[in-house]
Amino acid sequence: MTRPRWLVFGVGNPSRGDDALGPLFVERLEAWYAGDLPVALATLTDFQWQIEHALDLVDIDVVIFVDASVAATPPFELAPLAANYDATHSTHALSPACLLAVAERLGQTVPAAWLLAIPGRAFELGAPPRPDSLSCLDAAFEHLQSLLIAGRVEPRGPTANGGDAITSAGGQN
Repeated sequence: MTRPRWLVFGVGNPSRGDDALGPLFVERLEAWYAGDLPVALATLTDFQWQIEHALDLVDIDVVIFVDASVAATPPFELAPLAANYDATHSTHALSPACLLAVAERLGQTVPAAWLLAIPGRAFELGAPPRPDSLSCLDAAFEHLQSLLIAGRVEPRGPTANGGDAITSAGGQN
């Protein structure tokens, strides 16, 4: 039996304080992952989501976008995403929802998508991530480990109890 393919895609600038949370999350995941999970795991990082990343969603069953967020409630939020062309479709960087819409427009099967938002508050150039943000990253990572081991994703945070899927950046960084 073929294992479902999951992609964990973290974004952020490692040189801008808490903006490093997405790449740090993926780095930690790559160090932990040993391949003995009920899912086939792929990882990706970049400074921002771009149109070209729609091609990275081909043959993916579940994608989890990871980013620092000034709007996220500690310790983290995990919410379903829906494809949506939002205001980012005409910029050099897309929201995850808009990236899904691009994939859909290309005729791809859009994977089940989730946004893992880790609270971040300081994004100064040259600053390290704040200790409280790293603590939130720890909690988010522990939660994702349990989801990977179980082979399923469930929402956590304000949208967990009947909330709608996120259709735009929704105040995310």
